[in-house]
Amino acid sequence: MVVDSVQAADEHWMQLALRLAEQGVYTTQPNPRVGCVLVRQGQLVGQGFHARAGAAHAEVNALHMAGSQAVGATCYVTLEPCCHTGRTPPCLDKLLQAGVTRVVIGALDSNPCVAGQSVSRLEAAGIAVTVGILATESRALNQGFFKRMEQGTPWIRLKLACSLDGKIALANGDSKWITGELAREDVQRWRAQSCAVLTTAQTIRLDNPKMNVRFAEVIDQGSRQRQPVTVILDTQAMLTPDWAVFQQGQQVVLLAGKPYTHVFAEHVSCYQIPVINQHLCLEAAMELLGELEFNEVLVEAGGILAGELWQSNLWDELILYQAPKLMGADARHLMNLPLLTQMDEIPTLNCVDQRRIGCDTRFRFLR
Repeated sequence: MVVDSVQAADEHWMQLALRLAEQGVYTTQPNPRVGCVLVRQGQLVGQGFHARAGAAHAEVNALHMAGSQAVGATCYVTLEPCCHTGRTPPCLDKLLQAGVTRVVIGALDSNPCVAGQSVSRLEAAGIAVTVGILATESRALNQGFFKRMEQGTPWIRLKLACSLDGKIALANGDSKWITGELAREDVQRWRAQSCAVLTTAQTIRLDNPKMNVRFAEVIDQGSRQRQPVTVILDTQAMLTPDWAVFQQGQQVVLLAGKPYTHVFAEHVSCYQIPVINQHLCLEAAMELLGELEFNEVLVEAGGILAGELWQSNLWDELILYQAPKLMGADARHLMNLPLLTQMDEIPTLNCVDQRRIGCDTRFRFLR
């Protein structure tokens, strides 16, 4: 019974720490979202979350609130405390100095600079450590961070909108608007929590989009702290500085198969990556995005890029908005996929969420 009550208490306080961590969902990139709670004799004495890179970490904020009451307290933190100096000093040292007697951790940090070292040092200092309380939830909150640390590439999220008959645009390319206003507002939230939004030069030439977050459509005001980077695949280096995406001020990364002849503004970075069969090497592109410290990348492009990422297994999540409309046989397909001849060749998707967004339905699938 004692173990059960301790487990229940640990999960209760870790749930609070997770809710705190969620407050940084739009702002912490490239850092992970972390929440921390300090509890002494069953009472909350401190809490905090990490707001943005360069700002105080969750543990430091919680310790500041607790003050002297941190002595003898239990620290609940969603991610293993850092033990290295980055933009801020190590949180581990602060916890050791504060006099906490127990640390409960949601998930171990996959960053090679941490990776269990903080746990070892806490235990060596005589502090009790429990690891893995709501670990699944803790990892899910930072799935892009964990993937980048463990595999070197970002979490790739495909975003598509289609009609009931699976079409994304009319034969002439017109696609404004398949979904309703509420669904388009929902997309803004996905943009806001992404490190980068990935599109193609073809999409830029067809729609001339700004590719930024329209903050009036995003409820959480924390998203005003940053714009996601716009990443554009431009195989032939054909884009010029006069397109709207280059006029908004947000950082833009151009991935091309050859050098550009035009000079772009300082907020535009150009990288050359290999070309295979007249297409940019998507594997090389994903590795570069990982090196640029992008945790989550939202792909907003047409069916060609979506199909290439799908067939290459370079996607992790599909967000599909389906509108109650029929667009006809001549309209453009959802994504370009190879011809299948047997039913058992058709993959069954793992749907983890389905909900109404206004008149439309949003599906979330994991690979």
